[in-house]
Amino acid sequence: MTDYVGIIGLGNAGSAVASALAKKTDVIGFDVNPVLRHNAESNGIRWAKDYQEISNHSDTIILSLPKPEISIAITKTLAELTKKPNLIIETSTVTPQTAKTCFDICETNGIAYVDAAIAGGVASMASGSITFFLGGKNEHKDQARPILNLVASSIYDLGPVGAGMGTKVVNNGIMHALMVVLIEAFTMSNKLGVPSQTMIDILNRDEGILRPLVHRVQERMQEGNYEGGMSVTNARKDSVLALETAQELGVPLFATLAAHTPYEIAEAKKMGDMDYASLALLWEEWSKVDFTLDN
Repeated sequence: MTDYVGIIGLGNAGSAVASALAKKTDVIGFDVNPVLRHNAESNGIRWAKDYQEISNHSDTIILSLPKPEISIAITKTLAELTKKPNLIIETSTVTPQTAKTCFDICETNGIAYVDAAIAGGVASMASGSITFFLGGKNEHKDQARPILNLVASSIYDLGPVGAGMGTKVVNNGIMHALMVVLIEAFTMSNKLGVPSQTMIDILNRDEGILRPLVHRVQERMQEGNYEGGMSVTNARKDSVLALETAQELGVPLFATLAAHTPYEIAEAKKMGDMDYASLALLWEEWSKVDFTLDN
């Protein structure tokens, strides 16, 4: 019998996804930690005793594992079973290279594979409104969608294997770096006697924290338009003033200080009159990329 969706890894994320799926279809799960069995069964998830049993009952197996090397090891194990799954859906947070390694293992053994990174927290997973960043061969993604759609609020098709995981890594990196910038900023505003809620309201305006994304990335970088606007010279001046103010207030800066360096480089490259979104040209030169829409 292979009517079940299988899930390997029933920690916080895996159990949330499994519980959401169990409201829509039959689910069988496995985890090396037997303590999780009671919680799984109380949420309508059948417990498998090992990898072979879960594969015997599942043509599709979802992975939700804590480390990239574990994903590789379990993918190898599944590929060597007597009865193998037809499809593996990787939802663990791994590197793009790990996804490609797992894909190669699956491809060699006749198993379809996609990386379906999850954006959002455990609450959205448990409620069955998950955003997936999907990467893989088109025919494999077509295989995975009916399963993912059971618990998806949206699915972003991002292209080849590894693209889904890569996008999550980039997204998380932005969020974590931004968190440091915000903590630095709110420390400064606190020292200046500005209430945190007031600062939140200021940053939450149309001209606030989303302005660099919508105006400068979406409008200027994608159009390659760096004429007029807030100049590199003026942006550099504001950055210097922020650093000086932080020093006066006794606030250590890490992310904001590092972010100042490209302004110095751009100024030295005679880019001072261009809009400060033109810092993108530095990365185009360094990394051989093109941010314009018609690249």
